[in-house]
Amino acid sequence: MHEKSVTQYALIKTYGVSPAQITRMKRDESVSTHTIEMFCRILDCQPGDIMTYIRDEE
Repeated sequence: MHEKSVTQYALIKTYGVSPAQITRMKRDESVSTHTIEMFCRILDCQPGDIMTYIRDEE
């Protein structure tokens, strides 16, 4: 977000992102593929640019 100069306020007011979606992303919680696609579209990036796969320990 910083590299693209997109603020949380802009995500909410301009792009209609819910504050809960932003909070889940910031807390590394589960998000839907729709949310990932939305962030990639807004930030013009690939999923790997905003997330990393971490295997659950069994």
